[in-house]
Amino acid sequence: MPTEPVAETISFDDFLRVDVRVGTVTDAQPYPEARKPAIKLWIDFGPEIGSRKSSAQITEHYRPEELIGRQVAAVVNFPPRQIGKFMSEVLVLGFADAEGRIVLIGPDHPVPNGARMC
Repeated sequence: MPTEPVAETISFDDFLRVDVRVGTVTDAQPYPEARKPAIKLWIDFGPEIGSRKSSAQITEHYRPEELIGRQVAAVVNFPPRQIGKFMSEVLVLGFADAEGRIVLIGPDHPVPNGARMC
């Protein structure tokens, strides 16, 4: 997969407007009704944010049962988005591998749910 060009320069204040938090996957279910293969995720972001849902196109590398208990990074301040019959409330973050399959981003050591990326 080709590398994309670097995006335009933004200010630090612009960066701070994107609220990236860590949460723990508490439930994960296949979402075969989605237009592209996906997994429905329920993610605990701690007491301040609570649990939020996401639909993620991550079926190439992950099975739902493997995701439970895993910490993932997500943007929590985008508006909800209807994905078929499922309302996705956060955008789970990842990188595309060489074949374009998504690899999730998460901490390599446990951190408190709801911790903000800094």
